[in-house]
Amino acid sequence: MWAYGTGAGPIGAFIVGIAAAGATLAVGQFTFTFVRPVWARLAVTLLFAAPASVAGYHATHGLAKLAMPSLGWQIAFSIVGAIAVGVVAWVRLLAMAPPGPAMEGVARG
Repeated sequence: MWAYGTGAGPIGAFIVGIAAAGATLAVGQFTFTFVRPVWARLAVTLLFAAPASVAGYHATHGLAKLAMPSLGWQIAFSIVGAIAVGVVAWVRLLAMAPPGPAMEGVARG
């Protein structure tokens, strides 16, 4: 939106968006590869999964508005969609993390 608002046009905004998405993916991959504490990996995963959950809510809500007139059911289905998308994003991100050493943190006697 910033690129489009500054006069880059739709093609320039698309290119800036692709570059930003690539940079975000690279930073996430780098973090998962080189950061070892589990709490840091979980925090980064949450930073990626939370916006996916919000997007899942809005996408499901848009479809629910087309399919059902009841506002209560629209919101209920939207929440279920948000949870489903958030869980899928969370699991996929955790699956990308490289495994640690097999005996990490085990005391040897």
